[in-house]
Amino acid sequence: MRKFFIGLIVLIAFGAGCNNFEPELTRIDVQKMTEEGMNDGEEQIIASKERLIKIQKSLEEVKWSPKTKAEMSRKEDVLATFFIQEEKNMPERLYQYRIWFEGETATLISEKENEGYGRLTDKAQISLLESELLSEE
Repeated sequence: MRKFFIGLIVLIAFGAGCNNFEPELTRIDVQKMTEEGMNDGEEQIIASKERLIKIQKSLEEVKWSPKTKAEMSRKEDVLATFFIQEEKNMPERLYQYRIWFEGETATLISEKENEGYGRLTDKAQISLLESELLSEE
């Protein structure tokens, strides 16, 4: 009986230690849109860790309004699909972001329930986000 309890404790400790997986952005597919709202035909894949980290830091500055339903007067500038590995050994989840660059601000609409409608107003972060998403690398 004692071996059973020791085995159970080891199993519980092992299971608890395996649950510290952090979600990771692994890739972004970017489609530039034309003024008519059509895909310009080219899709860029961003997989560089350095670029992904820069984009992720820019998105951390977005002020989100989760329950807001937004309608924009024109089509988005960029349609970006984020590939996020949320659980170890599981397929990535895909989240789509529609992004408008409007000079002093960037407006984002996210499929994620806890994000929804968001605005980025930090000029440096807007510039960084725009250059990373629209770069031809």
